[in-house]
Amino acid sequence: MFSPEGPSLRELAVQALSSVERGYDLLAPKFDHTPFRTPDSVLDAVAAALRRTGPYGDGLDLCCGTGAGLPVLDAVCRGRATGVDFSTGMLDVARRAAPHASLVRADARRLPFRPGAFDLVVSFGAFGHFLPAELPGLFTQVHSVLRPGGTFAFPVLAPPRPTSPLYWALLGFDACMRVRNAVRRPPFVMYYRAFRLGEVGRELRRAGFVVERRPLAEFGERADGSPRACLVTARRARVSLPPAA
Repeated sequence: MFSPEGPSLRELAVQALSSVERGYDLLAPKFDHTPFRTPDSVLDAVAAALRRTGPYGDGLDLCCGTGAGLPVLDAVCRGRATGVDFSTGMLDVARRAAPHASLVRADARRLPFRPGAFDLVVSFGAFGHFLPAELPGLFTQVHSVLRPGGTFAFPVLAPPRPTSPLYWALLGFDACMRVRNAVRRPPFVMYYRAFRLGEVGRELRRAGFVVERRPLAEFGERADGSPRACLVTARRARVSLPPAA
């Protein structure tokens, strides 16, 4: 599961007992050697899908971490690539990996960019760090920094079935995190099963987006014919629309 260059169990335990920010500062030097990094296959599939709808102007990688997603912006954007994350350690690694990008330390729930600064916002594997109640504010922030007609895009993998060992592994992980957060402060928010696509779609529409789901054909279909992975694209309307009820 982890390469020899990855973190030890002790290092992971120390991270999990820290705050989210401090934990990722500690993990940053070894993060790219863990399964938490978004796989290149997913990044490549997203870039290919966005090329078909681009090109775009300026792009933002929301919660960019060590910068794995910044090459996606390079591939589909004609303008500048920007990454934002609140972990100094993760940004230090990203700065070495993508010296051309503009990297900003900030909380995604309070983005420091002017309104309409970007044509494209992408995010990879970050939404487990936000509680469901925080998503409306997060999506409103993204909507505000997109230009009219701009796109917010992120990949979503199909949830594992209850018959899958992965289903029970993720359920157990989330349960452990809830116990940890009940007995220790500050909390470490990381829940794999809290990001439910139906609820997410409703919140995106309430924030003023027009939402589509596009299968990522590179990952094939499940036995019932549903896609194993899809790209959610949320477009800011070119004219202001009233918020969804």
